[in-house]
Amino acid sequence: MPRYRYECLDCKDICMVFHLMNEDYTDCKECGTKNSMQKKLTTPLKFSKLKEEVKDIGAITKEYIGANKEILEEEKQKVKSETYEPS
Repeated sequence: MPRYRYECLDCKDICMVFHLMNEDYTDCKECGTKNSMQKKLTTPLKFSKLKEEVKDIGAITKEYIGANKEILEEEKQKVKSETYEPS
């Protein structure tokens, strides 16, 4: 869903709004004035920062899996060493 930047002609409040392309945002939520919102030029989102965050999440996930792999191996060894009687 696209995001748009609007400015109120009365109170000069600027806000970002997500809505469909065929919809309009007309009333200011800040001052309550009807039909006072003017659509401003909106710059597109940049995803380069998001890619960096994904890499960090990947590193954290890899670390978590490695730490829990050791615990899982220990639990497997415990289960293998125990004997179970049929009930």
